Amino acid sequence: MSKSIKLFAMFAVVAGVAACGGGNKQEEYVVVDPEPISVEPVYTGKYK
Repeated sequence: MSKSIKLFAMFAVVAGVAACGGGNKQEEYVVVDPEPISVEPVYTGKYK
């Protein structure tokens, strides 16, 4: 094969590897705040 065909094939392989290669993929995560714990009412008397 001629040098130009080899050169073109080399660039095609390099471009394919660069396109399919695993880049920096950042995982997304969700932080869920827990609901506050409520305190049960305390009996304080009949008319308070």
